[in-house]
Amino acid sequence: MAEAAPKIRLFVEGALGPGAQVMLSPDQAHYLFNVMRATHGTEVAVFNGRDGEWTGPVTRTGRLGGSVTCRAPGRPQRRPPDLWLVFAPIKKARTDFIVEKAAELGAARVLPVFTRHTNAARVQPDRLRAHAIEAAEQCGETFVLDIAPPVRLEALLDAWDPGRRLVFCDESRAAVPAAAALAEAAPNSAPGPWAILIGPEGGFAPEEAARLRALPYVLPVTLGPRVLRADTAAVAAITLWQALLGDWR
Repeated sequence: MAEAAPKIRLFVEGALGPGAQVMLSPDQAHYLFNVMRATHGTEVAVFNGRDGEWTGPVTRTGRLGGSVTCRAPGRPQRRPPDLWLVFAPIKKARTDFIVEKAAELGAARVLPVFTRHTNAARVQPDRLRAHAIEAAEQCGETFVLDIAPPVRLEALLDAWDPGRRLVFCDESRAAVPAAAALAEAAPNSAPGPWAILIGPEGGFAPEEAARLRALPYVLPVTLGPRVLRADTAAVAAITLWQALLGDWR
C-alpha cells in the first residue's frame, strides 16, 4: 500500500535532494512544533520552487529553529501555464485575496499596476509573496507565484511584448463575452503567453480603455451581465482562461 503523503508542507529556500538537511526558520519552527505539534521523526513535505517536493522526518527540534532531512521525492517540479494576472491594487485584505487565489488557480505571475483610478497608494511585495507561499503550501503546488514590482499602466503598456496576448476585462460590458472569446482563441493557441488585466474599483479612465482597445494584442472581453468586484473578476477570469486555454483542459 502506498505511503500516505505528509499532512504538513513547508516552503524552504535551500537546495533539496537525497539526504539534504533543510533548516527551518523560527516562524516555521513555531508553526511546526507549537501549532501542528510535530515532534522528532514527524514526516514533513518541503519544496523550494526549483527541486520538486521532498519528504522526510524532522531531525532536529528547537524553539528558534529545527531541521528536516530529505528522504524521498514527492511531487515533481512543475510550472503553471504562462499566464500573468495584471491587476490594480485595492483594499489590503482583498489584494491579499487576489494574490492567494491567483496562486491557487495556477497563474504564473501577478503584476500590480497603478491606473488613473487606483485607490490603493502602495503595495507590499513581501506581504504578497508570503500569501503566495502560503497558498502553494496549502494547495499542493511546487511552484510559487511570482510577484512583480508595481508599475504604472502607461509604463507597463509601453514595454509590453506584443507576443503576449492581453485579456482586457472591460467593465463597460460592451465587448464579447469572455467564454466565447477565449473558446474562439483556444483551437489556435498554446497555453501562453497570455495575461489578464483587471481594473480598479473605479474603472479604467476613458483614455486608458481607449488605448487598450486599440492595441492589436489586446482581447477586450466582458465577464457577464453583472458588475463584479475586482477580486471576484480576477477569480472569474482566471477560471475561464484555465478551463479553455490552460492546464484544466
